[in-house]
Amino acid sequence: MLLSRRFSCALARAPSLVRGRPLPPRAAPATPPAFRPPPRRLMSSSSSAGWQHASRPPPPPPPPHPSADKDQLFRGLEAALGTTFSSEPLAPPPQPMILVISGPSGVGKDAVIKRLQEEREGMHFVVTATSRAKRPGEVDGKDYYFITKEEFLTMIERDELLEYALVYGEYKGIPKQQIRDYMAKGCDIVLRVDIQGAATLREILGESAVFIFLVAESEEALVKRLIHRKTETADKLLVRIATAREEVRRMQNFDYVVVNAEGKLEEAVKQVESIIDAEKAKIHKRRVNI
Repeated sequence: MLLSRRFSCALARAPSLVRGRPLPPRAAPATPPAFRPPPRRLMSSSSSAGWQHASRPPPPPPPPHPSADKDQLFRGLEAALGTTFSSEPLAPPPQPMILVISGPSGVGKDAVIKRLQEEREGMHFVVTATSRAKRPGEVDGKDYYFITKEEFLTMIERDELLEYALVYGEYKGIPKQQIRDYMAKGCDIVLRVDIQGAATLREILGESAVFIFLVAESEEALVKRLIHRKTETADKLLVRIATAREEVRRMQNFDYVVVNAEGKLEEAVKQVESIIDAEKAKIHKRRVNI
């Protein structure tokens, strides 16, 4: 009896226990919000009228109605924007570029370059200086500058050549001043060099020039072209064929390759033109410094 009374008193003193289950804890009293002073009004001082509200800039004029005159609409848009529309080109003007065209003997480098000059304005083909003898039909100052070996060596001593090489026992080189003069006029420069000269120019110009490897459609077609030229003996033909095989392996050192197939000169020229247009449309253009 006494034990039952003590248990009843314990229940009375522990209101958090109801039928053997604990009651949920009481929520903590809410924290009153922090006091924030009201925003201050921007005031400006005036010597005559005392403190007044700061003046605001007047709103821009509303844009003109689309049905307005075209010129009136144009001027109204300028007034609404508070500025005038610039007539300057949005894209930077294309810069003169250097195009290096190379490939084995007999692939038609001269034919491609000649047709390229006929199709595009503002291109200058750099006339190479050479110590070899003039071939039938070639014009001095147009196809090459034909000079003696002594004159060529003098140009080397004066550092007047961008690059030069000894090819098949004869010197060939590119005059520097010719490039500078025509680039200053805004002309694109076309350089026709052999594979050895292209490798030298890559070391000198790096990525500032575009290097195109011109090739025939097959080795068989290339040999037939060399035979058709009738400019070399059988022994020299063997040397050129062996050289061409080695040169084709260096194709990977160029930026582009263009196939000049027999009877398809126009296709090869159009492909070269597409390369030029793509290079001029680049955002990050090549910078040339001669």
